[in-house]
Amino acid sequence: MTSLLLQITTGAPADTTALAEGATAAADSSVSLIDLALAGGWAMIPLAVLSLAAVYIFVERYLTLKKAAKNPEGFNDRIKSMVLAGDINGAKMLCAQTNTPVSRMLSKGVSRIGNPLKNIETSIENVGKIEISRLERNLASLATIAGAAPMLGFLGTVTGMIQAFIAIAQAEGSVSPQLLSGGIYQAMVTTAAGLIIGLPAYVGYNYLVTKIDNIVHNMEYSSIEFLDLLQEPQL
Repeated sequence: MTSLLLQITTGAPADTTALAEGATAAADSSVSLIDLALAGGWAMIPLAVLSLAAVYIFVERYLTLKKAAKNPEGFNDRIKSMVLAGDINGAKMLCAQTNTPVSRMLSKGVSRIGNPLKNIETSIENVGKIEISRLERNLASLATIAGAAPMLGFLGTVTGMIQAFIAIAQAEGSVSPQLLSGGIYQAMVTTAAGLIIGLPAYVGYNYLVTKIDNIVHNMEYSSIEFLDLLQEPQL
């Protein structure tokens, strides 16, 4: 019994030392993100530019759409009341004080009161098209980034594998893993980087498109309501 306890006691430090050495080796073998990025080669430079552009476009569009969607509470009702009361100047002033796509559309409609209804409708539609174009600004670029980033990553993968095969062809004798590591690193890192950039860009693009659809729906509803107002017998 005593000899068994002595064996366990003497064996414990060795096991602890082995675990510590394994942990140290694992820590030493870990690779930082900077090292991975550098291993990706030339393709990481355009991918970094695309990632910065995607972040900028998404943030800028998000803030713009958030501002465009904020219509003051009861804005349409106040415009309706002013128009019914004949206070056209008050309606124009209220639209001028409200910086939203809906207010700019209604402002054009209010300024055309007295003209044929078809002319008023055409004026509102033209302003609406301009506002939609402003809302969709740079969205095409974000969609392009969402598709181009993974393709650029795959291009880096192809060039990395080409480098690996060139190293195999030029090697004399046995091929060591270290000889192939550069090309394989580039192949895997660029693929991962392209997907990491492309997937969020694609999700962000669809999110912004959904917000634009909601704003456009509100614009259409407000314009139809305004045109219906102009056809009421009181006018």
